[in-house]
Amino acid sequence: MARTTGHTIAGDLIRAHSSTAAYGSRIGGMLLAIALLSALPASSSEAGKPGAKSHYRSPNDGQASSASQDGNKPADDRAEEKTNFPVIRSLFGVRKDDESGHGDELIAAVPMERLTVEAQQKLAAISDHPSLYRRLPTQAIRCDEELFLFLTRKPETIIGIWDLMGITKVQANRVGPYKMDAEDGCGTTCEIDLIYGDRNLHVFVADGMYDGKFAQKPILGKGVFVFKSSYAIAADGSTTVTGVLDCYIKFESLGADLLARSLGVLIGKSADHNFVETAKFISQISQASETNPDGMLELVDRMPQVDAQTKMEFAQVIMNVSRRYAAKASPVAKLIQDR
Repeated sequence: MARTTGHTIAGDLIRAHSSTAAYGSRIGGMLLAIALLSALPASSSEAGKPGAKSHYRSPNDGQASSASQDGNKPADDRAEEKTNFPVIRSLFGVRKDDESGHGDELIAAVPMERLTVEAQQKLAAISDHPSLYRRLPTQAIRCDEELFLFLTRKPETIIGIWDLMGITKVQANRVGPYKMDAEDGCGTTCEIDLIYGDRNLHVFVADGMYDGKFAQKPILGKGVFVFKSSYAIAADGSTTVTGVLDCYIKFESLGADLLARSLGVLIGKSADHNFVETAKFISQISQASETNPDGMLELVDRMPQVDAQTKMEFAQVIMNVSRRYAAKASPVAKLIQDR
């Protein structure tokens, strides 16, 4: 357990986050930043093949892959990348779907005694009297646990994949082991700080501003996001991850506070939808890592917005997921499961 400068993180994955309706949706960008902002587009019916083999995979690696290789050169420029968007989409089967409601708060589950006094004060200042509170729809997805924890703690990897697919304007930049800056391309900027993390609970604090065309002056806001996860192993060895996310948003001006409260349902539905789609996408990343690791590793090679160290960690996680899946699918493993 590492506890440094107000951060308490368990594990080794982190080293050391004109119309009134349109105005309301832009205010909601501060909430959406930590829920990963962008909804996904409809799926493409086109299929494709991955290009050159990723340099993360050794030529001697005996791990099987379901991806066929066509020997094309890696795409180095945006124009060539765009021709391969269907390839990336085919890895995940991206699609839009439904929305859901919300529930109660989880702030009591945070182990305050493990946080510094400064971190406790930050949480209380926002969560005690928020302008908006919402529990996003509980999601249960099939996903490898190691991969799930990695993506939760390094969300810029998801944003990088979306950027490569051309379906997001969000830009993310890791500025520290626990901190990430993000902007949505529509006027919202946000600093996201992971102040606590273990296998079952992650707590993010965000400090954001909206200075887009719908605001006469900058709107400042802060957020606390408490993410609880649990894991269940099925008879076939697959893992189901159930995630619950509580969001607390506090605006610093009375006008923004009142408007946010009046448009809470609109803002909340947008956040709900993005959270549902993000959960589905994480599950698709996990399944692609199991069955098409070569394609995933090629994607890591080309992923923007992600530093080299994080890419290397992501590649290792993908290979771990693929090996675990292959072990579970082996005849010996199936024989043991049948007994």
